Amino acid sequence: MDTLSPEKVRLPEKPLFVCVLGNTETAYIEGLSAAGKTAKLTDYTPAGDAEVLETGTIIDIPVLPMTPPYDTPTPALITRAALSITGVPHIFVNSGLKVLPAKQVDLVDIGGKPGDDIRKPVAVHNVQEAFDNAFKLGEELARKHDYIMIGESIPAGTTTANALLQALGYDGNVSSSSDANPLTLKKEVVKDALASSGITFGSLRDDPLKAIASVGDPMMVAVAGITAGIGDTPVVLAGGTQMVSIFAAIKHLGYLTDNIKIVTTSYVVRDESANFVQLVNEIGADFEGADPEFGKSSFKGLQQYEVGFVKEGVGAGGAIYLTAMYGYSMEELRSKIEQLCDELCKFGDLARVAGDDI
Repeated sequence: MDTLSPEKVRLPEKPLFVCVLGNTETAYIEGLSAAGKTAKLTDYTPAGDAEVLETGTIIDIPVLPMTPPYDTPTPALITRAALSITGVPHIFVNSGLKVLPAKQVDLVDIGGKPGDDIRKPVAVHNVQEAFDNAFKLGEELARKHDYIMIGESIPAGTTTANALLQALGYDGNVSSSSDANPLTLKKEVVKDALASSGITFGSLRDDPLKAIASVGDPMMVAVAGITAGIGDTPVVLAGGTQMVSIFAAIKHLGYLTDNIKIVTTSYVVRDESANFVQLVNEIGADFEGADPEFGKSSFKGLQQYEVGFVKEGVGAGGAIYLTAMYGYSMEELRSKIEQLCDELCKFGDLARVAGDDI
């Protein structure tokens, strides 16, 4: 794990932030994901995240992507604030969405399909074609950019990550978007998923794409393909245990990994219910945990990150890291995030600690 020293970092000349969006019906399992107020509403979460990241609020999506019980704001606000401060451009990739965001959000489509429940024999369809298209996109991006950060939004992504890691031969608990990590439920779902596809622990280490097709999700296909296609251009996989599983897949596909760094939030790194550090060390990846110090915020919703709600998503950890890399303080970032929260209060109910009616 490196310590970021902004004064020693050579800033990229043409950076890019890529946000990969997708859905999996694994999120329909009640109690599995907190990335939506009900299991079915998780269909709207990635599109809502994209609208918030692009515009600062929702447009066509009928419900804000919040996590109960304190309306913890989507990490898309963190990423929007960071990209606004640094001026780093972004694009969105549709890896397999059930609900599309508003037309103001331009999507690059790789021909992927929404994922099925991983307890079915096939969880992701069209994997090879989607991977090949994502690979070509990665090649194209590498010709235009010298530093690429990739984030994601897909509810239930930690459960599919656990299943993929098991299929590849890595054991450990994954994190959660909830303060109470539903590990027992996740393990039951993963056990059933592996059994339905005839997979035993580590049996698909030499066939990561089959592992993803069997027990993964469409976001994994896109991120793995884009990263593989990028070649030796520096890449940051901005996310938690989902990105650990994707790094493992890229590694066992035989592609270059020396140029890849995993960056997540300090909340994922410190998550005692998960084994992020153990897993990332086992697969041999470089990593960083970025701390936005939300305990100093006046917003209840942001303070909930400190006690385990949300933790990560939409590349938030990487975006925080990017802000520091460009020499901005966490106080400056929090101020921008709180400004966006204030603006979003016209549409939601993000109450301040003082109890202001906003």
